[in-house]
Amino acid sequence: MEKTQDEKRYEHTLGVTYTAAALAMRYDAPLENAELAGLLHDCAKCMDDNRKIAICEKHRIGMTELEKRNPFLLHAKVGSFLAMDTYKVHNPDIINAILNHTTGRPGMSLLEKIIFVADYIEPNRKQAPSLAEVRKLAFEDLDEALLKILSDTLEYLDASGPEIDPMTRKTYQYYLAEKQEKKREQNKEQNKEKNKEQQHTTEP
Repeated sequence: MEKTQDEKRYEHTLGVTYTAAALAMRYDAPLENAELAGLLHDCAKCMDDNRKIAICEKHRIGMTELEKRNPFLLHAKVGSFLAMDTYKVHNPDIINAILNHTTGRPGMSLLEKIIFVADYIEPNRKQAPSLAEVRKLAFEDLDEALLKILSDTLEYLDASGPEIDPMTRKTYQYYLAEKQEKKREQNKEQNKEKNKEQQHTTEP
């Protein structure tokens, strides 16, 4: 892996691997899967853009018009392919964690969430918005950390002007709706408990 990445990317990769392992221990996810997904998540990051496109064309990996205009966005797709083809990894959860580590997706598995969050908070990150807050949140509530990362990412991209992969916004909207639904269910339960208490206190 070190031979395929520059020094900065290799340090980032080790940071993500370390952080993914820590999060896996915190949330009782398979440790080896988290380490392997962390190690391979950026295996195509330093690849030349033309080569990324050539691999996609050769192996019929679908490319959106946005990805064709911005081939650096292809590194997750190409990385998931290399994980299977070059590194002989065939665990679907690991492959999906690599594939979705930049944009996320609705209905992510625990491992996918871990790699997505670890990529954002690993120790070598310096400039990401709300970094200290998200690092703390990641070990308290993974879903809240995920939602905060998506929100901050969209806010940053909307302000800075580059094209945004629609999946990032779709993922944010999915987890925001999920949070709101959980809140509604909690409120219903709380209201039920209050009603029970009131009935109990008014009984003769």
